[in-house]
Amino acid sequence: MLPGILYTAEPGLVIGFHGCDQEVRDSVLAGDEMLRKSVNAYDWLGNGYYFWQNNFERALEFARYPPGKQPCERPAVLGAILNLGNCLDLTDKKCLISLEESFHELRLSTRITGKVLPGNKPAADSGELLLRYLDCSVFEYLHVVTEREKGLPYDSVRGIFVEGKPVFDGAGIYDKTHVQICIRNPNCILGFFLPREAASWP
Repeated sequence: MLPGILYTAEPGLVIGFHGCDQEVRDSVLAGDEMLRKSVNAYDWLGNGYYFWQNNFERALEFARYPPGKQPCERPAVLGAILNLGNCLDLTDKKCLISLEESFHELRLSTRITGKVLPGNKPAADSGELLLRYLDCSVFEYLHVVTEREKGLPYDSVRGIFVEGKPVFDGAGIYDKTHVQICIRNPNCILGFFLPREAASWP
C-alpha cells in the first residue's frame, strides 16, 4: 500500500445530486444513457461527473440558473449513490499540499516551454470567480503526474466552496456554500435514483 493512502477513502457511501434537464434525468434513470462527463477547461475540480453533496436545492438551482449557460427547459434533479474511493479531498491537508506542489510544478513547466498559465476569471453576470481555468489546469496536471508516478489515480475530487452572500449582516457564513464532488472513475457511481418528497411522519 502506498504511504498516505489508508485514509483517503470516504468511509461509506455518499449521496450526490446532479442538476439537469428532465429528459436527461429520465434517460439516465431508464438506463438508456450515462451522464455526460464534464470536460470544460474551467471545471472547478477538473474533468469528471459533477454532483452537489447532500444538496438537492443547489442542484435544482443550477438546473434553473446555470452560470453562463441556457437554463434547462424542464429543470430536474438526478440523485446518485457515490463511493468516493481514492479521493483527492480538499478538506485534507496532505491533499492541499499535493495541489500546491502541482501548481508550482506546472508553473515551472509552462515557463520552460514558453507557455502561459491560464487564470481564473469572474463570470460576467455575477462577478464571482466561476470560470476556474487555472484550477482546472492544476487538477488535470496533478492527475497526470499522480497516475504516472504512483500508478494509483484519484477516483474522485471533493471540495468545499464558500460562495454567495453573507447569510446575515457581519456573518462569516455564506448562502451558497456547498460541497462539490467530481467523480473521475465512473465505477464510483454505484447507482442513480429519483429523489422523492418527504412523507408526513409521525
